[in-house]
Amino acid sequence: MKFQVLSIVGHAPHPLSGELPSAADRLAQVVDVGVAAERLGYDGYAVGERHAGAFLSSSPTVVLGALAARTSRIRLLTGVTVVAILDPVRVAEDYATLDQLSRGRVELVIGKGAEAGHFDLFGLDEARQWDLQREKYELLRRLWTEEGVDWEGEFRPALKGVTTVPRPYAGLPRIWHGSATSLNSPELAARHGDPLFTANAIQPRVAYARLIEHYRERFAAYGHDPARAHVAAGSGGLLIADTHEQAVARYKKLYEAKVAQTFKPHLAGKAGYNTPFRTIEDAIADGPQLIGSPQQIIDKILGYHAVYRHDLQSVTVDTFGQGTGEQIETLQRFAEEIAPVVRREAPSTLWEPADRPS
Repeated sequence: MKFQVLSIVGHAPHPLSGELPSAADRLAQVVDVGVAAERLGYDGYAVGERHAGAFLSSSPTVVLGALAARTSRIRLLTGVTVVAILDPVRVAEDYATLDQLSRGRVELVIGKGAEAGHFDLFGLDEARQWDLQREKYELLRRLWTEEGVDWEGEFRPALKGVTTVPRPYAGLPRIWHGSATSLNSPELAARHGDPLFTANAIQPRVAYARLIEHYRERFAAYGHDPARAHVAAGSGGLLIADTHEQAVARYKKLYEAKVAQTFKPHLAGKAGYNTPFRTIEDAIADGPQLIGSPQQIIDKILGYHAVYRHDLQSVTVDTFGQGTGEQIETLQRFAEEIAPVVRREAPSTLWEPADRPS
């Protein structure tokens, strides 16, 4: 198993105290935690992209560029790049530049995004979101693998003899497909032989397992080597305590206040937006959240691995408004007490020397 840290750079008042850091301080915190993640041995650091809601992640390339300047080893990912609303030419240029600056450490996770408001913001029809994602992704892939591209499509002007610059550092960067609720992303990933990144953040395990099973079946049906069907999984926040009882006592009010703060009544009943695990006891027992003692968290990750067979586990330490010191302390404890056991029990070839995108 490999491990990454993900931040979607939430910027809402603390669910209990109401305190809200400045935008500058919050962005600096994200970069500082990324630097600490490299020092602690994490394999990757990912920054989300949101254009609506209480977030500061509208420009992930800028944040990742700052992190690239302060790190040398850790992989830089997105979580997700909302390719459906973006110009693929601009995406190709921006992330290839970041790939050059970081000397080949960039990997994209593409998706339609989890905030419905961004389609209106960019003047796009949300009803066409999957058509937008497919067309724009396939153009991005061509721009990164071909020169002198001739292209015509539905959602942007035609291209004639286009070569985007700079080129990626060492060939096509790996592109993951973020998957939360629909079979469309697993299908697109399988068609192109790309890896799948399941959100694994809100819904019960069976919902994500269905998407992964479809992906693996279609990956093989398209003629790709099943050994290259890499899968990653998110989580709904990481909170560690010495015992189960201490986790409940320490974090119950915080967890349940955050659930109430983020509840979206206009999306009630729509999969992927509101967690059904509204109490901390439910979250520990059945939710994707990694909350509890180190052994509980080990058992939960390995339980998910038994179903998902995933190669990469994503953890998030700023979901509940923790300060920088607490985030780094949590990452250190996870790196020392949890990650070594999971790495040993669930080894992966992802990001090993022989593992290069095809």
